Amino acid sequence: MRVSAKADYAVRACAELAASPHGDPVRADDLAVGQQLPVAFLERILGDLRRGGVVTSVRGRSGGYRLARPAGEITLADVIRAVDGPLVTVRDERPTALEYGGSAQALLEVWVALRVSVRDVLDQVTLASLVSGELPPHVHELGAREDAWLNP
Repeated sequence: MRVSAKADYAVRACAELAASPHGDPVRADDLAVGQQLPVAFLERILGDLRRGGVVTSVRGRSGGYRLARPAGEITLADVIRAVDGPLVTVRDERPTALEYGGSAQALLEVWVALRVSVRDVLDQVTLASLVSGELPPHVHELGAREDAWLNP
């Protein structure tokens, strides 16, 4: 699985919004500085997040962006889906839309299992848990595995 720069930047920007005191709006420039992101790219990402219902924009002098829902209700999967679409695709198709025959028939089950594994992490980590550092226990366990930090 590959996490795009767009998805990485979106999650980081939303983490900044989740950390904003009292849910005050944050300007795109300030979000970019807080996470060292390119402003022009971030503004396009914020547009995708707004259309995806993750953030709202506030006009005016003290305007900017804020989360559309409480940080505890927005998962990393919600953020990534808003900017990149489905979490796991094969050749831009959802695994359930594929068919394999012959010696590759079991491959479909592998792709579906991969999708479930990704969901088991990204659908369980909220922006609130990310910002607080209190990730779900199974995410800590996966990250603590000896092989987790190795690049084969």
